[in-house]
Amino acid sequence: MPHRAALVTGTLFALAAGLTWGLVFVAPLLLADYPPALLSFARYLAFGLIALPLAWLDRRRLKMLTRADWLEALKLALVGNLVYYLFLASAIQHAGAPLPTMIIGTLPVVIAVTSNLRDAKRDGRLPWRRLAPSLALIALGIGLVNQAELAHLRADPTADAGRYALGALFAVGAVVCWTWYPIRNADWLRAHPDRSPTVWATAQGMATLPLAAAGFAGYWLVAAVGGSAFEMPLGPQPARFVGLMLAIGLLASWLGTLCWNAASQRLPTTLAGQLIVFETLAALAYAFALRGTAPDLATAAGIALLVAGVVFALRGRPETPADARAA
Repeated sequence: MPHRAALVTGTLFALAAGLTWGLVFVAPLLLADYPPALLSFARYLAFGLIALPLAWLDRRRLKMLTRADWLEALKLALVGNLVYYLFLASAIQHAGAPLPTMIIGTLPVVIAVTSNLRDAKRDGRLPWRRLAPSLALIALGIGLVNQAELAHLRADPTADAGRYALGALFAVGAVVCWTWYPIRNADWLRAHPDRSPTVWATAQGMATLPLAAAGFAGYWLVAAVGGSAFEMPLGPQPARFVGLMLAIGLLASWLGTLCWNAASQRLPTTLAGQLIVFETLAALAYAFALRGTAPDLATAAGIALLVAGVVFALRGRPETPADARAA
């Protein structure tokens, strides 16, 4: 069972990760003319390039990683980074933003339930009677935040049900990827408490680089063969594109991964999974700041419920099998 200090510091690291990950939602708003898939490849290409000098500075500790460690980093980079964002980009292209946002917003609930079923022996089990209120509050909060967008979706007479259904399937694929990623990442970190989260974040950046480079090159080739009018490789706003990708690669990808690794080492996976709501809160705050408007009543109520759900989750204490027998 984690010490109280570990819960506090782990929560702060998770908050920092959420604040940096929320920046990812800014790029599509500022680069509306850029295809989502290109933004995904470019983000992780920047992440990998940023990791190169960091890897050189930390080369001695990186050499301590085994072949199995690098293979694990490659799997995490592929599934949790590139495949996840490819699914998400495809979902948005097919169904627009509202439906994928609603489905992706269920991640804290899905991760919490999955880890509670899977990791009881390692982290202890949060009794369902304690976990249910926080999950219900988070789910209700997400529903309220998305209420206005879903109403707009239902009112659209031109909506293609088949296309939206395919978009929903892509979004479910994204949820599967990012349910697998934090749990698998936590497995490695908890099994290697002597390893630095910084080194592991850099290792994932190094593993991402060749994958993202191949994806970017492949997208460029497909665009050239298909006669796309999009101006490859940097598009119509090259300075903004490069600047945003480097900023997101450093802050959202490397620093966010570092903070999340630090949180994962300190928190039970069940609780850490629910703290992904910080990313949702940060993304909402950034979006409203860009719009220059305040959230409406339903959105504000949803945000309050999300925060309340996190507070309820952190008040719970996992029970080990011995605790459960003693009760």
